[in-house]
Amino acid sequence: MAVTIKDVARESGVNVSTVSRALNGEYGVHADTREHVVAVAQRLKYRPNRVARGLVTGRSHTLALVVSDIRNLFFAEVARGAEDAAYRAGYDLVLCNSDLDPEKQMRYGQSLMEKRVDGILMNSVAVLSKKQQEQLSGLGVPIVLLNRTAPRGVFSTVCADNEAGGALAAEYLLKLGHRKIAHLTGPRHHGNMTERAKGFVARLAAARRPVRPVLLHGKNNFQGGVELAQKLMAQHPDVTAVFAASDMMAFGTIRALMEAGRRIPEDVSVMGFDNVELASIVHPPLTTIHQPKYEIGQAAVEILLRLVGRGEHQGPEHRMFAVELVERQSCMERKA
Repeated sequence: MAVTIKDVARESGVNVSTVSRALNGEYGVHADTREHVVAVAQRLKYRPNRVARGLVTGRSHTLALVVSDIRNLFFAEVARGAEDAAYRAGYDLVLCNSDLDPEKQMRYGQSLMEKRVDGILMNSVAVLSKKQQEQLSGLGVPIVLLNRTAPRGVFSTVCADNEAGGALAAEYLLKLGHRKIAHLTGPRHHGNMTERAKGFVARLAAARRPVRPVLLHGKNNFQGGVELAQKLMAQHPDVTAVFAASDMMAFGTIRALMEAGRRIPEDVSVMGFDNVELASIVHPPLTTIHQPKYEIGQAAVEILLRLVGRGEHQGPEHRMFAVELVERQSCMERKA
């Protein structure tokens, strides 16, 4: 049978409350007593029952991270930043994949509450309806939305400046002399990708010689990039530059173009968004918009922990990170 705190108290010759204070480093315990209790606990191989402690304190010291698909390298880096921040604070982090399914995302929220998590980081895969916002806010724990801005006063948010990133991509392709430009993006109303498209299209429209890009929607993954690039070549073979809304989609675009015999960047320039580690390794190395993925995950946990500490007196926090262009070899100047 597992050793309990009562066993440690009996073996130490002190009461249970003294053992609890000694093991938790609280005040009111003589140094010699604390040392004795700790030694007994180690000898008996005592392990605190966090479930039982959570019932008393109302805290499980567990957070949850709900992402759309951990296979996307962007989320792997965000998750690492979140896990490191949680670990430093003495919290465990539970990972859930929503598979781009809003219903599954909402079901996870309820399931995680049944497991008594202290807070949830959620990469929202779709615009939250009023009913869904009410359901999430009714869970009774702090929620931080990743990669999405939310109505002020509802949820805390952490994201990159996606609209500015889209504008940066447009400016770069215009500077290179491209006029026949396409933007391959994720599903409609996808939050961060919608903002990227907004900034991209607006900047092209504001150019001295306005450009109207080809805009295609699909899946935000490698295969989605392949399929959209194939569709683009069939419908618009004269396009000379492609801005993919994520690096994963850009990788798929590169694959499809190469299989079709199109040279990158000689025939078609390709840009991505995210700057995942693989972007510098693919051939040709991918020009992309960098967003601080690790820092986003880290900041989200830090905000969540502050909200957990405030209890009922919490108010939402909002953090937006700047983005920057990373120029590599997948784009080139287009001669007039």
